[in-house]
Amino acid sequence: MITALLIFLPLVAALLLVFINGAAAKRVAFVFSLVELGIAAYAACTFVPDASTQFALNMPWVASLGINFRIGMDGISLLLVLLTAFLVPLIILSTFKHTYNNASAFYALILFMQAGLIGVFTSLDAFLFYVAWEAALIPIYFIAAIWGGERRIAVTLKFFIYTIVGSLFMLVGIIYLYLQTPGTHTFDIDAFYALQLSADQQCWLFWAFFIAFAIKMPIFPFHTWQPDTYTEAPTAGTMLLSGIMLKMGIYGVIRWMLPLIPTGVAQWSSTAMFLSIIGIIYAAIIAFTQKDMKRLIAYSSIGHVGLIAAGVFSDNVQGLQGAMIQMLSHGINVVGMFFIIDIVFSQTKTRTLADLGGIVHKAPTLAICFVVILLGTVALPLTNGFIGEFLLLNGVYQYNTWYGVFAGLTIILGAVYMLRMYQQVMLGETNSVTEKFTDIQFTEKVVLFTIVAAVVVIGVYPKPLLVISDAAVSNLLDKVSLKLAVMPK
Repeated sequence: MITALLIFLPLVAALLLVFINGAAAKRVAFVFSLVELGIAAYAACTFVPDASTQFALNMPWVASLGINFRIGMDGISLLLVLLTAFLVPLIILSTFKHTYNNASAFYALILFMQAGLIGVFTSLDAFLFYVAWEAALIPIYFIAAIWGGERRIAVTLKFFIYTIVGSLFMLVGIIYLYLQTPGTHTFDIDAFYALQLSADQQCWLFWAFFIAFAIKMPIFPFHTWQPDTYTEAPTAGTMLLSGIMLKMGIYGVIRWMLPLIPTGVAQWSSTAMFLSIIGIIYAAIIAFTQKDMKRLIAYSSIGHVGLIAAGVFSDNVQGLQGAMIQMLSHGINVVGMFFIIDIVFSQTKTRTLADLGGIVHKAPTLAICFVVILLGTVALPLTNGFIGEFLLLNGVYQYNTWYGVFAGLTIILGAVYMLRMYQQVMLGETNSVTEKFTDIQFTEKVVLFTIVAAVVVIGVYPKPLLVISDAAVSNLLDKVSLKLAVMPK
């Protein structure tokens, strides 16, 4: 019941918000998001760190078609549920200083999206997974299209086209697998895992799923929707996209592709790895040229996700464990970075690096929070970004030495352009744009101090998070090895 509660509580809250007007909407949304976090924390505290699926629920939904409402969490799912439950209250709290037209709809969409995201991370039925996948996408379309920037309509249309095409590829793959299940067809994930698919079947299914997941992450060359969407969406929407939603694609690869079509993954993993590495280098080069803070972080995110994807396709324990911990760390750090950019923009009305400078003299607390989160982003030891990137690079290096070398560029290049951004924004002398800048206030401190604490705590003591996912990751790789071993030569 805990998993069902995690899905349906945000839905109930979203429906309730329809009847609440004005400033009360943000407070109600925040309270419900805190309750959701409490339930997720309880699940984490009572979770037994083994490979089993826990907090499960399996009920007939459309029995005649073999569709069940089957949900549950193993260590892989739980980490992403925790990330979602942790970030949504911070994202909502970060909006308290803003006033939105039709605020009840704005916060209802955030909570509706949270329900969809939890559904994606806990679905054990392919049809339910697809429904939750689409349900998580619908709110962000409206958030970006209604409350976004001047180019929001064109950008949202591009985003919509990309994601709907990718989803259709995945739907074709799911239906094909459904038709392969023996006897009474089913969408159950275990029935899919039990299928003995030929190498040719697995290869075309690889591309059906990979395109959908690669667009969502995104990795090169499926990334072109991302920088514009991140820039034009309101900050809360950008946080949802970068902090949580892109993890849907990575999770899809781990949960569905690796154990379901291991031969297809083995045949095409070098291609996927190559695209991921290209994305790391490409994103870093483009980030160097950016003059807008938001676009710079958007390209930085592509580089980090490229490394996570490379770790997943390395198909070893270090790569997968690194991907799990780095998904959490990236989500926390990127939300912090976009919030800092929002604070700067709200006071200066610009995100252009050349227009800023000297903010450290006016806002020392903000400057300290900024540098801590930035150091986590560039993977300084004893910050949350270090352990994930260390494991990822280890995993990629085991897969291919040269891929490991080029993947390591994400740390070097990232440190250069991120520190340069900090220098241009925070250091130097104040100017006419920044001379009246003021330090962060109460709600801003709560958000940033929480993120800073997470950066430090996870960096110093990541073991509890690694323990949660360790057994599930090892079990998944065992399934992959066993399935490869029995494949006809």
